[in-house]
Amino acid sequence: MSEIKPKKPRTNKCPAEGITLEMKLNDLVEVYGWERLGEKITIRCFNFDPSIKSSLKFLRRTPWAREQVEKLWQWREDTGWDPRDDHK
Repeated sequence: MSEIKPKKPRTNKCPAEGITLEMKLNDLVEVYGWERLGEKITIRCFNFDPSIKSSLKFLRRTPWAREQVEKLWQWREDTGWDPRDDHK
């Protein structure tokens, strides 16, 4: 009889951070807004009828796009730069 192997749990690509893709995307949208985020990362789901749900679906299926979002988020975390600071 064949043995049933347990499924491996899904892992976050950045487990040390404990920050999900959804949290990163929400943070970027809050800081940049959809329009500016769509200028920084040219992805259709950011520029045409954007939503968190549709963007997450696309980013989870498209490694190159997810990588761009994660790089932008990480750059902001590393530098501490916030575009809202320029408007004060």
